[in-house]
Amino acid sequence: MQPSAAPDPVDLAHTHARPLHWLATATATAAVVALAGALTPRAAEAGPTTASASAPAAPGPAAAPDAATASYPIPCGGAGHRIAQRATGDLDGDENPETIAVVHCEAGSGTPPAGLYVLTRGRGDAAPARVVATLVDPREQRSVTGLAIRDGAVRATLLGYSSPDVPSCCPDEKEQVTWEWTGGAFVRSAGADARGV
Repeated sequence: MQPSAAPDPVDLAHTHARPLHWLATATATAAVVALAGALTPRAAEAGPTTASASAPAAPGPAAAPDAATASYPIPCGGAGHRIAQRATGDLDGDENPETIAVVHCEAGSGTPPAGLYVLTRGRGDAAPARVVATLVDPREQRSVTGLAIRDGAVRATLLGYSSPDVPSCCPDEKEQVTWEWTGGAFVRSAGADARGV
């Protein structure tokens, strides 16, 4: 007997899809997907994340103290005071900035003596800045110029007078000064004086 060209219907029973066949296929596929999902790590379920998004951000340094909010120990005899210069930087290595302020009394003319103060943040968010050190006392009769903070040190130029006979408009002494936080205090070092400024 010669085989027929048409296949035997018994041999192709799987080609006739029945509803039960599709239900079994769908159930098996769903089981494979569910099993794959159960074996996947939880981090993958959340989608791609970065370390910074999942971990709390490290607190940055606090804002520098606001020199305008501080109360300065400068006697102005009823006149107001003026903040002539300010600089900010970390002076004690705690990664939070301090503010340095040059303050003098309001004067109509001449060169009023200045105080140089170190400020830290007040206790509490809304608290005013606090004066924690006086680097130049106004009673020293000095003017402060060239104020800067570099490498954790306060640097300034002090202008002064060689005698009481020198007019207040025209200081005749100049000194380069540096203060560094050492051993719990600000230690002053000075360069050479220059006369005849």
